[in-house]
Amino acid sequence: MKVFSYAHATHPQWHMAASLVLAQLRAQLASPLHHAAPTLALLYITDHYAGNARALLDYLSAELPTVTDWSGTVGVGIAANNVEYFDEPALAVMLLDLPSDQYRVFSGVSPLGMGFEAHTALVHADGDTADLGELIKEMSSRTDSGYLFGGLASSRGDSVQFALAADGNVQGQGHAGGVFSGGLSGVAFGPQVALVSRVTQGCKPIARARVVTDCQDNVVLTLDGEPALDVLLQELGVSLDRPQEALQAVRATLAGLAQPPTGGDSAAVRKTGNFGSDVLVRHIVGLDPGRRAVALSDQVRAGAQLAFCQRNVQAARADLTRICAEIREELEPDEMPEPLAVGAGATAPAALPARHITGAVYISCTGRGGPHFGGPNAELQRVRHALGDVPLVGFFAAGEVAHHHLYAYTGVLTVFTAES
Repeated sequence: MKVFSYAHATHPQWHMAASLVLAQLRAQLASPLHHAAPTLALLYITDHYAGNARALLDYLSAELPTVTDWSGTVGVGIAANNVEYFDEPALAVMLLDLPSDQYRVFSGVSPLGMGFEAHTALVHADGDTADLGELIKEMSSRTDSGYLFGGLASSRGDSVQFALAADGNVQGQGHAGGVFSGGLSGVAFGPQVALVSRVTQGCKPIARARVVTDCQDNVVLTLDGEPALDVLLQELGVSLDRPQEALQAVRATLAGLAQPPTGGDSAAVRKTGNFGSDVLVRHIVGLDPGRRAVALSDQVRAGAQLAFCQRNVQAARADLTRICAEIREELEPDEMPEPLAVGAGATAPAALPARHITGAVYISCTGRGGPHFGGPNAELQRVRHALGDVPLVGFFAAGEVAHHHLYAYTGVLTVFTAES
């Protein structure tokens, strides 16, 4: 069972950290347990290295000449198996051995061509990009499954993305060197690239979900026919007669939104009291005492479900454990059901083949990580405890992408799989 090679390191000098990563990768590439000829690399750096992004990419790509395609971005923190690097200079690299006709690196100067059948896509984006939500939806529509996974770059300096494609740039766009700012970039995968992806929430509703019965743009006017501000204050147990206490409680509160269901039974809050993956957590950006309304950081539609919520450590831990368990269960061999009758000469159905994880990408919110989960590296330690010692890289994002949605305070865990 071969797996992808991956490495990570920290050092005040980017060149030294890159050398440490290369040493680890070369040792793994020489091992029979790892794929020997990968052509695609994912590269994540902390913002300490953002100013040296191009030099770092040039160095790594020169030292790994068989790796022709690169994708990645910057974060205030990055992740690897069992470890989180926050507020320190670090980088992580994973080398993926995939059929060359089953992936394409894309960016603004090397867009996804019409000749490639994209099934899913890993997306990196700049949060300052205009109409970002619409761009994410448009990218989702260009995949057969409609499924994206990824996140927004987070940086206290340059917000860079890596996108170096073997098939080059659009004619007339010049040589971009593989380092970009703004827009979207990433890797589109074909239908033969098997993966499993899940979204984990980090907030817990403080009361039941209600229906938005009246709204205007991003302002919620009524919930279940009652003034939205009155509902919020009642659920928090505060009053505007004590404004300091009320504002303190509101600042610690968020809103979980689930768009109007298109069919079936869709509930923002599960019976377990947790949010489902269709819930988008948004900030409360203002109160309107005159209209008794609440303003959110996103557009609201009448008929949507809304539940006021707060960040919760226990809920985040439990939900992360849940998605890891779901992924493990999906990879277990599952026997086909026995037929009601087996005729002469018929054979019993064979069990479905077991699959193993070849590599994983985990993108979490900058507001999560070890500090939120109870200690240094605690979030990634929980992932390793559930998935085992698998190759994993990722970063802490300013917003997380899954399906065609832009999330907040979530984690998006995606594993690549192969038959065992």
